[in-house]
Amino acid sequence: MQPTPEKMKVAIVGTGNIGTDLLMKVLRSPWLECRLFAGRNLSSPGMMKADQMGVPVSGKGIQGIVQRRTEFDLVFDATSAEDHKRHAVILAELGLLAVDLTPAKVGKMCVPAVNLEECLEAQNVNMVSCGGQASIPLAFAIASVNQDIEYIETVSSIASRSAGPATRINLDEYLATTENGLAAFSRGTPTKAILNLNPAQPCVHMQTTVLAKIKNPDLEKTRAAVAAIVRKIQDYVPGYQLIVPPLIESNRLAVMVRVEGRGDYMPKYAGNLDIINCAAIAIAEAHARRNRP
Repeated sequence: MQPTPEKMKVAIVGTGNIGTDLLMKVLRSPWLECRLFAGRNLSSPGMMKADQMGVPVSGKGIQGIVQRRTEFDLVFDATSAEDHKRHAVILAELGLLAVDLTPAKVGKMCVPAVNLEECLEAQNVNMVSCGGQASIPLAFAIASVNQDIEYIETVSSIASRSAGPATRINLDEYLATTENGLAAFSRGTPTKAILNLNPAQPCVHMQTTVLAKIKNPDLEKTRAAVAAIVRKIQDYVPGYQLIVPPLIESNRLAVMVRVEGRGDYMPKYAGNLDIINCAAIAIAEAHARRNRP
């Protein structure tokens, strides 16, 4: 009987909704083991959940990581953009891989369906934003089969209840980083990102629309390219669904997707948390597979 391969040891800093949902995904992963869940408040719901599940916890934030730095290989940062700018320096000095779930724009932008392999060479990867993870692959697919793209715009709508304090204080960074990611993965096309926080009850699922102004769009090739990239995303985000295939509307090419979460910690409508966490797990598991003895 073959021995069970040792899992990659990871830590999570940031114990809000996104960090706690990420923890649930790490615990389910056959490739990862959470050695520390670090935040600032030991009585927060996420911290208490981790403690109840037997996960080691720390109320010292990034200093908890520093104090136990030899116990893990990779750190997920689910705090805020401003916090990660400080954390990135510390994690680099410790020689730890960093997977940044904030829109800090410090590390290499990572969208697993598009550039997973090249991101494995980076010490710090940035998961862009939830809207970026939903829209950038679509923009990439559109740009791969069309020339003369004048403009790309993405509009994401998420349930207001799925946008926590960190998301709200990072809105400016979210929009700027999403726009930068769209431009970078679509050959420098001018871009715009819009985020709507929808207070509707019952809560809506995340929906993202990508609109592109193209002089002579090739609709047949675009549909094939989009279908292919959607299948790649569904390998690590099962709830990613193409609900409006590419079509021409008001002289623009339009495509729409919906993201349903797995309900690991937040309800299934919180697809915005699910897609960025699934993307973060995908890059971490890729590291673990590559490093397996």
